[in-house]
Amino acid sequence: MGDSSDFGSAELPSAKLEKNVCYIKNIFKGDDTIDYRCIKNNSGKGTDFCLIYADGMVNNKLVNDDIVCPLMKCRLPEDSGGLMETLLQNVIFSDSIQRTAKIDGIIQAVEYGDTVLLAEGCSDSLILNTKGYSTRSIEEPESERVLRGPREGFNESLLVNLSMLRRKLHTSDLKMQYRVFGRKTKTKACVCYLGSVADKNVVDELGRRLDRIDIDGTLDTEYLAELICDGRHMMLDTVGSTERPDVVAGKLLEGRIAVLLDGTPQAITLPYLFVESFQSDEDYYLNYVFASIGRFLRILSFIISTTLPGVYIALVTLHPEILPTPLFVSIIQSRQGVPFPTTLEMIIMLIVFELLRESGTRMPGVIGQMLGVVGAIVIGNAAVEAKIVSAPIIIIMALAGITGMMNPKIKGFTILTRTVIIILSTTFGMYGLLFGNVALLIYLYNVTSFGVPVMQSVHIEKFQEIKDIAFRAPWNKMIKRPSKLTKNTTRQKQGGAGK
Repeated sequence: MGDSSDFGSAELPSAKLEKNVCYIKNIFKGDDTIDYRCIKNNSGKGTDFCLIYADGMVNNKLVNDDIVCPLMKCRLPEDSGGLMETLLQNVIFSDSIQRTAKIDGIIQAVEYGDTVLLAEGCSDSLILNTKGYSTRSIEEPESERVLRGPREGFNESLLVNLSMLRRKLHTSDLKMQYRVFGRKTKTKACVCYLGSVADKNVVDELGRRLDRIDIDGTLDTEYLAELICDGRHMMLDTVGSTERPDVVAGKLLEGRIAVLLDGTPQAITLPYLFVESFQSDEDYYLNYVFASIGRFLRILSFIISTTLPGVYIALVTLHPEILPTPLFVSIIQSRQGVPFPTTLEMIIMLIVFELLRESGTRMPGVIGQMLGVVGAIVIGNAAVEAKIVSAPIIIIMALAGITGMMNPKIKGFTILTRTVIIILSTTFGMYGLLFGNVALLIYLYNVTSFGVPVMQSVHIEKFQEIKDIAFRAPWNKMIKRPSKLTKNTTRQKQGGAGK
């Protein structure tokens, strides 16, 4: 099949229908899914038409009722010069019609599920919206389930996703700009933002980075995220992602920009702040007290998951004098007969835990849960009884693994940070642990997302800036938006509606 990028500004070669059809057939040579339906109108001098569309991509009833029947029964002018204009205005029943003679536009339209209409005596064509391919129904995302709040999530249809987003934001301030990525896939994307809220500099910078993308195909938004992020080798993601339209709407209201791609339910949002890793969409649907407790626990879980194994190794191997004597004696007794050093024990069990978690994720739902629970119990007990690892290591590993699962958005970053801290703690003890955490903070303070520091929300410049970080303040107290994300910082009137 021909690549539309090879044709540049080429147009249909002739006003002869047969020649134009042969030309397009040659482009789609080898593709048996392209249908060519010839129609004859017997009024006047009798005009021949040809419909070109991809089988399985169009709504057949729409094609028959709104295109074929009107073409066969209508009265057409004798002059072919005004034929296309007559068809466009008086004959074809379609909610979207585009007139073009460009070959690349015709190819993209057929591949995207539209129908192309060619007529005898006309050197251009009509592109008719007849998309009718099947899509997955709207469901709640498995990875972002909530107890309270909307139950809908994005699917693989860009138009459906945009309609869900527009239902959340009933305003003309919502800007949606189409783009196309991939020389081969020609995948349609949409950049969404609120014109009066989003930072224009960030919008322009995103446009420049998207313009530089030149790749064969984009099958998921992660392709775009890696190509437009601030650093190519960042340990931490600098672009957020979600499958929930309510989350995207909430981000847009704070001044962020969203990019949606056809064929994937994942939307990316930017700029990205590190605190977003600990925020849940459910935080804004629950009472602020319970939401704040949950967010504090997620932050605490990140600290425990990354530092607890390092603390244990440092205390047991290099600083045993810090431990209470009964506890140290108990640990030594549990380690009798274990052939591996403490650090190797820890690394082995953390790898085993990750293997169990990954295998449980890939397996079907119920089987995966059983595999994770039974596997952890059986392997843990067997390893302790066989004196391969000590019992305290199992406890530390379980705590680090479970707390790491509290923040799935930064799973990879958590594992990498934990590993580095384990190595430093093994080598330098508590000094290595301290150095590792300081290095982590320095790294985070130097990471940016589209020019915005990912740790900017931690700066206590104004009290309003910290009302949605470690805790969530009541809605009537969150007067301002984050100032680093938007110049329009007023979210609501002072004091809200409460007393």
